Amino acid sequence: MIMSRFADEETGAAMAGGSSGRTVASRVLALIGAFDPGHRRLTLSELAARADLSLPTAHRLIAELVGWGALVREDDGTYAVGRRLWDAGLLAPVATDLRTVAAPFLHDLYGATLETVHLAVREGDHVLYLETLRGTRNVPIVSSVGSRLPMYSTGVGKVLLAHAPDDVRHRVLTGPLTPFTRYTITTPGRLRRQLDRVVSDGWATTAEEMTLGACSVAVPVTTADGVIGALGIVVSDLRRNRPRLVSALQVTAQGVVRALP
Repeated sequence: MIMSRFADEETGAAMAGGSSGRTVASRVLALIGAFDPGHRRLTLSELAARADLSLPTAHRLIAELVGWGALVREDDGTYAVGRRLWDAGLLAPVATDLRTVAAPFLHDLYGATLETVHLAVREGDHVLYLETLRGTRNVPIVSSVGSRLPMYSTGVGKVLLAHAPDDVRHRVLTGPLTPFTRYTITTPGRLRRQLDRVVSDGWATTAEEMTLGACSVAVPVTTADGVIGALGIVVSDLRRNRPRLVSALQVTAQGVVRALP
C-alpha cells in the first residue's frame, strides 16, 4: 500500500496536534494532482508547494509513490507521473471498452490518411487522449496517450465541449481561456457560437489554435447514451481536404459505435 508506512506516523502527529487535519490519502492525492499539462515534471520543492505540504512530508510520501510506481524520478532530479497510474486509469470502463473496440478502426483510418489520428474522451473540464497514432508528415503534435489538454483549443476537445453538460460549458467559457498561439479563440462569445456550429454541423475544426503549423478536424462518437468520445485528425492544412477527412472520421466513428458491446 502506498500510504501504509506513514499511517501510524500521521495518526500520531494528529493526536499530538501537529497535523493540519488532512488525511494521508488527501496528501497523496494532492501530490498526484500537482501534475497537469503545464507541469509534467516537477521538483520536490515544486511538488510540496503545489500540494501545500511541508518538504519533509512531501519527501516521505513521494518516496512511497516512486516505490509503488505512481511517480518516477528523472535523471535531473525532477518527478513525473509513472506508468502504473496510467495502467490503472486504463481500467476505467469507458477507457477500456472504447479504446479496445476503436483500435482496429483507428488503424484503418491512419492507413487511409497517413495523418495523426486521435481518440479522446472528456475528463472533467479537459480532454483526455486515449489513443494517438502519429502521422508520417512533419506536423507538430503536443498530445500523447494519457495527456490532458484544454477542450477549447483542440478539435476533439471542441467536439466534447460542444456536447458537454451546461455546467461544464459554463465553467470553461467563463474560466480563463489561455491563448496558446495567436490564433487561439479566447473570446467567450465567439467560442460559444463555434460550439453551437459544432453541434449543428456534426464536426469541429481548429486552425493552429493549440500549436502553430497544426490544424485539426474532429467528430463525435455518439451512442444511444449520447456523445462518449471524439475522433480527430491533425494535419498541416484543412483548406482542401476537410470534407474528405470529415467523411473518413464519420465512417470510422460509425464503425466504432456498431462494434461497441
